[in-house]
This record gives sequence, structure tokens and C-alpha cells, in this order.
Amino acid sequence: MKKMNVESFNLDHTKVVAPYVRLAGEKTGVNGDTIRKYDIRFKQPNKEHMEMPGLHSLEHMMAEHSRNHSDQIIDIGPMGCQTGFYMSLINHDDYEDVLHILEETLKDVIEADEVPACNEVQCGWAASHSLEGAKELAREMLAKKDQWRQVFAEETV
Repeated sequence: MKKMNVESFNLDHTKVVAPYVRLAGEKTGVNGDTIRKYDIRFKQPNKEHMEMPGLHSLEHMMAEHSRNHSDQIIDIGPMGCQTGFYMSLINHDDYEDVLHILEETLKDVIEADEVPACNEVQCGWAASHSLEGAKELAREMLAKKDQWRQVFAEETV
């Protein structure tokens, strides 16, 4: 295949085994700051996906709650394919801590009693949310946390 500009377009999605968390990119700015982007894959590509109301609520919840565990998070955003999220951090190179941040954030989601910013003033599609859907996705991901380090089927951890 032709090399693409977007890192994830160069990933063979038929070889990955979700769920996983992988470093998907790293850039250093002109002032020396380093941005690392992680691929947090919840669902197996081209086999399953997250339904939009649950994914949307999970996005709000992860974006809000993750910042309680790290001030180095730049953003958490969903993949258009609805199989996962990208999380970007600045000047943070500890993969094990990234896993810890994710785990604690997902625990927060499970314990939450509302979706943050789930209203027409703060959200562009406030009608499309599911607190229970987000909690179920978080439970599924946490139940398989021992698999997060393994990206490809042939890897041994």
C-alpha cells in the first residue's frame, strides 16, 4: 500500500486485536515540547463499533474526568470509525501512566451519575447521549485491561 500522511491510515487494521492502547504518534515542537498521541481502541476494526449516543457520552465523560488524573492531557476525541479514541498529551512519555490515567478515567465514568455538558448550551448534539451506554463501554474496556498492551495478534506480552 502507498504510504499515507496520516499514521493510522498506514496501520493494517486487519492485524490489530482490540482492545488496546498504543502510541500512534509523536511530535516535538520548535520549543521542545513533545506531543504524544495514543490510539485507545475499544472495538475490533471492521467487526464492531460503538453506537453514537454511548460513544458521544463517553467522549464527554473521558474528556472531563481524565483531566482529574493528569494536567498533561491536550485532548481526547473519538475516531470517526467509532472504534476508539485518540488521546493526546504534552510532555508525557510514561506509557504505564497513560494506562493508569485511562483506567482511573473509566472508573470515574462507571461511577458517574450524569454526562457533563449534556445540554444545548454546551453540546452541539445534546439529544444524542446515553449515560448507560457510556458506562457499558467503560465496563467492557476495563474488563479487558489485561489486553491493553497487546496491539497485534502475533505479539506475546
